[in-house]
Amino acid sequence: MMTKGIAMQNIQRTEAIKNLDTVIEKIEKARLKVDDHHIVQLVAISKYSTSNDITTLYNAGQRAFGENKIQDLKQKAQELDELPLSWHFVGSLQKNKINNLIDLNPALVHSLDSLELALELNKKLEAKGKKMNCLLQINSAYEDTKSGVMPEIAVDTFNKIVKECPHINLKGVMSIGAHTDDKEIIKQSFELTYDIFAKCKDATICSMGMSGDYELAIECGSNMIRVGSALFK
Repeated sequence: MMTKGIAMQNIQRTEAIKNLDTVIEKIEKARLKVDDHHIVQLVAISKYSTSNDITTLYNAGQRAFGENKIQDLKQKAQELDELPLSWHFVGSLQKNKINNLIDLNPALVHSLDSLELALELNKKLEAKGKKMNCLLQINSAYEDTKSGVMPEIAVDTFNKIVKECPHINLKGVMSIGAHTDDKEIIKQSFELTYDIFAKCKDATICSMGMSGDYELAIECGSNMIRVGSALFK
């Protein structure tokens, strides 16, 4: 039974590495359509995976991992403390959980979805004497089920956060593609996000694209993608 279990684990590890290689190959093809010098960072969304799964991808060269629950981020970061991983928080941030997130010191928070949240985060960062790297989340798909500022006020909100929240290092923007099978509609939501990104002074990160649409997102200018199920399946 033990031998069978080890064999199954080895098969799962092999599949995970194959998945990573496939995603990287697709990233390369998509980015070359944009420009030879276009760089894309892959954030592996590990919310449905185990620490062993993450270690497997780490050993294959992956370094950035994302979680959407603060408790899961804390647990996995502790379990994998010896590995030099870059942890990203990609979930919705509730005001009563801000201090918990600050204590975890993530490399990047993708989900700053309002000026109000930014002001509260900045206040608590100031109290702790810390700074945090964040992205402004934009609802470029105009969907009620999605968080984020509306595109019409996105640039203005970005500028206000930069001006009023000195403890937040606003690195750029994030959006989730439209929830539809219509590729053209998804493309329009990505193009809108990229247009906003281009208007945000000193923004360096345009995070858009997930397992089902990251190739299209890259072709629309994304330089950071968040891929989960395509890796951990």
